[in-house]
This record gives sequence, C-alpha cells and structure tokens, in this order.
Amino acid sequence: MAMDQAASCCSRQSVYTVLQISSANIPDAMGRAGDDYSTLLRRKSSKVLKGLWGTRLMEESNTSREQYLKSVLRELVTYMIFLVVLCVLTYGTVSSSMYYYTRVMSQLFLETPVSKMEKTDFKTLSTMDDFWKFTEGPLLDGLYWEMWYNNKTMAENKSFIYYENLLLGVPRIRQLKVRNGSCSIPEDLKDEIKDCYDVYSVANEDTAPFGLRNGTAWTYTNEKDLNGSSHWGLIATYSGAGYYQDLSRTREVTAVQIASLKKNLWLDRGTRAAFIDFSVYNANINLFCVVRLLVEFPATGGLVTSWQFQPVRLIHYISTLDFFLAACEMAFCLFVLYYMVEEILEIHIHRLHYFRSLWNCLDILIIVLSVVAIGISIYRTSTVDMLLKKLLEDQNSFPNFEPLAYWQMQFNNITAVTVFFVWIKLFKFVNFNRTMSQLSTTMSRCVKDVIGFAIMFFIIFLAYAQLAYLVFGTQIDDFSTFQDCIFTQFRIILGDFNFTEVEEANRILGPIYFTTFVFFMFFILLNMFLAIINDTYSEVKSDMAQQKAEMELSDLIRKGYNKAMIKLKLKKTTVDDISESLRQGGGKLNFDELRQDLKGKGHTDAEIEAIFTKYDQDGDQELTEHEHQQMRDDLEKEREDLDLDRSSLPRPLSSRSFPRSLDDSEEDEDEDSGHSSRRRGSSSSGVSYEEFQVLMRRVDRMEHSIGSIVSKIDAVIVKLEAMERAKLKRRDVLGRLLDGVTEDERLGRDNEIHREQMERLVREELERWESDDTASQMSHRLGTPLGLNGQPRSRNSRPSSSQSDGIDGAGGNGGNNIHV
Repeated sequence: MAMDQAASCCSRQSVYTVLQISSANIPDAMGRAGDDYSTLLRRKSSKVLKGLWGTRLMEESNTSREQYLKSVLRELVTYMIFLVVLCVLTYGTVSSSMYYYTRVMSQLFLETPVSKMEKTDFKTLSTMDDFWKFTEGPLLDGLYWEMWYNNKTMAENKSFIYYENLLLGVPRIRQLKVRNGSCSIPEDLKDEIKDCYDVYSVANEDTAPFGLRNGTAWTYTNEKDLNGSSHWGLIATYSGAGYYQDLSRTREVTAVQIASLKKNLWLDRGTRAAFIDFSVYNANINLFCVVRLLVEFPATGGLVTSWQFQPVRLIHYISTLDFFLAACEMAFCLFVLYYMVEEILEIHIHRLHYFRSLWNCLDILIIVLSVVAIGISIYRTSTVDMLLKKLLEDQNSFPNFEPLAYWQMQFNNITAVTVFFVWIKLFKFVNFNRTMSQLSTTMSRCVKDVIGFAIMFFIIFLAYAQLAYLVFGTQIDDFSTFQDCIFTQFRIILGDFNFTEVEEANRILGPIYFTTFVFFMFFILLNMFLAIINDTYSEVKSDMAQQKAEMELSDLIRKGYNKAMIKLKLKKTTVDDISESLRQGGGKLNFDELRQDLKGKGHTDAEIEAIFTKYDQDGDQELTEHEHQQMRDDLEKEREDLDLDRSSLPRPLSSRSFPRSLDDSEEDEDEDSGHSSRRRGSSSSGVSYEEFQVLMRRVDRMEHSIGSIVSKIDAVIVKLEAMERAKLKRRDVLGRLLDGVTEDERLGRDNEIHREQMERLVREELERWESDDTASQMSHRLGTPLGLNGQPRSRNSRPSSSQSDGIDGAGGNGGNNIHV
C-alpha cells in the first residue's frame, strides 16, 4: 500500500514536471509558429504583388535575360490594352458631326452679309454702324427661325435654328467700358482734346451707370453676380463683368430691345468689347453648341472681331455606344488605379533613384494628367444636370454654359496631351528592339551637341526676329508683334513667306534681311544640325554592329511560338532540327553551317552558340567525328526523354518527397535553358524531382554563361593570332633586309657605314626574337592547358597566360626597335 502511494506520488510529480516543461515550451512554439506563419504570409503577398504588378524595375539584379524580357513583355501587353482603352475612349467622344455642326453655325453667323446691298459680314466689320447692322440683320435672322420656307408658323415661343437646333433660353449681349480720363492728355493739346479713353484693363474699367441708368443694360454688374469668367481676346483679356441685356425668345421683342440700345447710344467711345452669347442643342446628334461672338473696339478706333463655336457632349449614357464608352471609362479608371499602385511600389523599392529615369517621370506625368481629366469629367457631368434643371424651370433666362465650354476645352486639351504622352511612352518598349533602339541612343548621345547648337541657333534667330520687329512691325501683319516675328521666321525656314511685302516695307533692309537670314539659318545652321544627327547616328550604328547580339523581345516571342507549335506537334523540336543538320552535314559540321541552318529554323543565336560550345571541345569551330558521335548520342537521349515526357501521365502531388519552396516555384516557371523536355518522375535514389530540376536548370544556365565566355576568349585568340602573323611578317622583312646587306657586301659596294648600322640593328632584333621564342617554348612546356578529354589543347584554341605575355612582349619590343 505504501509502495502504491509512493508510486502514485512519483507519477504525479513526473506529470507535474512534464506539464511545467510543456507550459514553458508552449510560448516558444507559438512564437515560432507565428514567425513561420508571418513569413509564409509575406511570401504569398510578395508573390501576389509580383504577379499583378511585376515590372522590370521590380526584378532582382541577378535575373536572367529571358526572365527580364518576360516581365517587359507582360508590361507591354498590359500597356497596350491600356492604350487601346484610352484611344477608344477619346476617339469615341469626338466625331465628324462636331466639325459639320461648327461649320454650319459659323457660316450662318459669320459669313452672312449685313444686308443685300452690302458684302460686309461679321468677319469684316469695321465701324460701330456695321455692328448695329449685324445685330439687326444676320443676328436676328440666324437666332429666330419662326417660319418654314412655305411661310407656315413653327412651334410657338420656340426657335429651331436650321429647323434642327433648339435655342436654349435667351441670348445675351454684354459690353465692357473704360472710364473717361483713364489716360493722360499732353498739356499742349488739352484745349483741343477733352476726353481720353485708355486701352482696356481691369483697373481702367468703368463701373458707373450711364445712359438711361435703369436696367442691367445701363448699370454695371460684377463678375460674381454674372457667374462669368475672363476671356482672352485678340487685343486684351476681358473680365466676366459689365453691362448686359438679356434678349427675348421672340424676334419682335428682341428687335425692339436692340433698337432701344442703338437709339440711346449704348455703345460709345468708352466701349472696348461687346459679347454676344447664346447656346443651342441638337437632339439628332446629342450635341450642345456654345457660341460666343466678340467684337473688340481698340483705342485706335475701328473693330476687331473674333468668335468661338464650341460643340460639347454634355448629356451622356443614352445610346448603346454611350454605355460602351461608360464601360471604357470604368476600365480607364481601373488602369489608372493599377498604375498608381505600380508606381508607388517602384518608388518604395528604388526611393529617389526612381526619379533619375525620364521614363519614370513620364509615367508620373501620365497618371497626374489622367487623374485631372477624370476630375474634370466628373465636375462637368454633375454641373450640367444642375444647369439643365434650372433652364427647364425658367426658359426665359440666359443659360450660362460658358464655364462648361471652358472646362470642356480644358478637358479636350488635357486628353490630347495625355494621349500624346501615352503614345510616346511606346518608345520605352520599342527600345528593347536592336534596330529601333538606334533612335533613342542617337538622341541621347547628341544631346550635348544639340544643346550647344541650339544656343548658337537661337542667338542668331532672336537677333533677326528683333531686327524684323523693329523694321517691319508697323507695316506688315506677320511682323506686328515679336511673337509673330518668331513664327514668321520659322515659316521662312520652311519656305512659306511673302517676300513682296518685306520688299515694299523697306526696299533696302528688306532684301538684305531676307537674303542673309536664309543664308545663315537655312544653308549653314540647318545643315550643321543635320550633320550632328548624321554623325551621331553613324557612330551608334557602328557601335551596335560590334556589340554582341542579346535576346530580344522578338526572340522571346518567337521562342514561345515555337514551343506552342511543338506542343501542338505542328513543328519539329530542336533535337529533330539538330539531327537533320547533322545528317545533312555528313562527317563534318562547322559552326557557320550549323548556325545558318538552325537560324533559318527559328532558333536564336544564344541557343545555337550554347549547343555548339558544349560539344566543340578542342575549340577549332568544327565538330570532329568523336564530337559528332557524342552529340548524336546526347540527341538520342534527348529524344527518348521527350517521348517519355509526352507519353507520361501528369505526376501526382504525393510523388514529391519535399514541399516546394518559393524559390523552387519561381525556378519551375523559368524555362531559360530550353531543356525542359528532360522531365521524369520522382528520383528513386532519394533526390526529389524539384531538386533535380533546379540543379539541372542551374547547370544549363552555367553552360550558357560558359558559352558566352568561350566566345569572348575565341575573339581574344583571333587577335593574338593576328599579332603572331604580324610578328612573322616583321621577321621575314628583317631577314630580307639582312640578305640585301649581304648582297651589297658580295658585290663590293662601298657603303660601309650603312651596312654596319643595318647589320647591328638586324642582329639585335633577331637575338630578341630568339630569346622571346625560347621563353615562349619553355612556358608552353611547363604549363600546356588540357582540353576536356585530357588531350593538349591546340594553339589556336586556348593559349596560356605565358603565351599571351610572350606575344605581347615580342610585339612591344619589335615595335620599339623598328621605331629606332
């Protein structure tokens, strides 16, 4: 009984001890489990990010060329889809109907004569009387179409311009004035001139009532109350305030209003601008047209007219095409969000180094412009609903669509610039093509020369522009401003110029200006610019011809196409192509023949070079019978592996002896070596299939790397052989020279001093050659490199470092002696 109690006590104590140990290890185990889980979560999230936003900037530095090109190709395909969506979206909102709409409206109001007896139209108005004739004639006739051509009345209180375009609300006429005394009058002329009205500016603007002093036409209204905005005219920039008169919906009432304004001298000497604003809507094509006719009254007298017809599509999502464009808009927003995340990830990885690339800055610019365009579109859509609602409530008011027309114009400009930069960004992907990259390389190399040329060009160009502005600016319209002078001189370079006007303006300086400008700018500077581009392009082309060809996007696409054709059994494999080349070559097969044959069958230079380097053990650029047979044996094994791989069923998951890691999964996705046909089942020797596959790919990559190194060594060997041939040639020349001296001695010619100098020079040279040959032979016997089969490597294959040093030393000594 006592022993049972002792045993139970010991057992309880041991259990307690075990529980203590277990409780002490639980936190550590939980911590390790948490770390493993967090590590696994980070790996999965990293893999997801790389799959969705994997670009070449996110690739590691040691990534292979093919994997790098795969990332570029994926990025290119995504970008092409984005480009297509953007083009469909932008061109879907513009149509030829907008142009015809603008043309018919401009013909009606701009080209209609003020009367049947006069040919003056809105474009050629010259006096205030012409302005009132225009408002009483073509303006009223164009705004109010109340009768059909058979004199039947149209719908009451409605006007359809051209019977198709509904006049929205009522038109508005507005003017801006400057106050009297806004300019200074000379003391000598104050008795003759009492009034003075300066050019327009906001500071000189007149805000006092005038005329009848009642109604909005005679009292000033500020810009905020009018909900207006400034307008950039031909002479000045005008505010959105002023004196305005809202016209009527009927022709008779409008005619009375215009007659009252004319009778009470609404336009006077202080008037600097008169605006005529109205809006129409065409339901057939679902387009609004916001019209503004501007007449400017400069301080010099006379009139300057300008106009603006802005067709806008303010009502969306009506037809089937509109809903398709709405889907494109959603896709565009998703793409912008996608690229925002992509650029944020790249900035997070590369920090400030990200902004050193011009292409990265272009990506940021495209995203910013896209976000701004989306914001303007949302604002425009929300604002037009409020305006239409207000218009339907009061049809006798003026609908101010001018802000919407302004934002529509800005939207069109931003969209145009965005599409331009998006197309320009295609050069980022085109540069991966060897031929197309010549353009970008040429431009980058000649930047410094072009900048230097541009400085010299614009010094002369601006000097001529200043000369032209001072000499011809008061008489020729093309030179009336300094900006016009600059554009006119560009037109002269292109051959678009009226020489007669310049000659008539100044019969002496005119021809001198034109002749010297054309001579310096066209015949000298322009040809210098072309010479800079041509020379740089020639250098780039020669440099690229000497560079070793790398795998390009076209090679990657061709490789994927060949793999797909092989899997579909529509094309022979590499094994079949090489076997056929061996059969056609008979007993001998050199590198050029193999390269030409396989190149014609769609294989890349890197693959061909790697295969040939693997079996060309002696480096003589030709396969011997033994090397030939070894290649055949390996090809037969490759064929057996391919047949086994094609006939085998998919491997079950349980056949893998070890779980796959992240690195292994990435290695399985990479098929750089082209030997993926060696797949078999799990290894029976205890090595898992994944480990064997990873090792096999690493060995294949090493073979590719060794192949490129061997090709570079071969190039060095060719140069060393050329040096050796030059050495033999110099030795032959010196020997003939010594023979000539001996012949002179035999014939008894008296040239003792010449003979002694030549004999001494030749003997010293021959002694150096003999010593160099002896040292080269000694080093060759001490350290002769062996080939892959244990046989001595031939001289033209792989020289030792001592051989290279001997040849270099010999060449250097020979050159120095000949110089003496």
